[in-house]
Amino acid sequence: MNELLTYYTKNTIEAGCDEAGRGCLAGPVVAAAVILNPKKTIQGLNDSKKINESKRKFLRDEIHANAIAYAIGIVSNKEIDEINILNASFLAMHRAIEGLSIEPAQLIIDGNRFNPFKKIPHVCIIKGDAKYQSIAAASILAKTCRDEIMMKLNNEHDQYDWKNNKGYPTPKHRKAISEYGITKHHRTSFNLLGHDKQLDLFE
Repeated sequence: MNELLTYYTKNTIEAGCDEAGRGCLAGPVVAAAVILNPKKTIQGLNDSKKINESKRKFLRDEIHANAIAYAIGIVSNKEIDEINILNASFLAMHRAIEGLSIEPAQLIIDGNRFNPFKKIPHVCIIKGDAKYQSIAAASILAKTCRDEIMMKLNNEHDQYDWKNNKGYPTPKHRKAISEYGITKHHRTSFNLLGHDKQLDLFE
């Protein structure tokens, strides 16, 4: 039995939206939008951070097989630097929603802020990925997609340990930045070294 709610508004084509990678120092921010099929329940949906990698991959395949529609939106690190991470997160969600094969009648968004998309009504839900199945499904698709991107980038830049940290600001990641400088995949608008250190050395 699923603990998460199946809908915010009954009898509505509702898309859940979430993103992954906002707090990372490198790589894109990735969002997903998912319209679940109320007749095809997917057991075990939850916030992607609360389930392990193998279960996320299993649930991703279940979502692909059973959802009415789903899509991914990606915003590059260069775009993040140009428009800031908050706007980039909204843009990634907009790109995901735009990619849906069916236009939803309502959007339910993880978080407390969102830029409206077209004229589709939206509701922001804090920690929505742990409350609603469609947002949880979006969080799983966004995270698995982004993790795979970072795994591929790790093949080019394994000194940053992206295969493990996925671009997040771990001590090992920051130490590598300090030692090797930055790559074209790093977000130069972020405080990459921490402790108010400057990045001019790496330009």
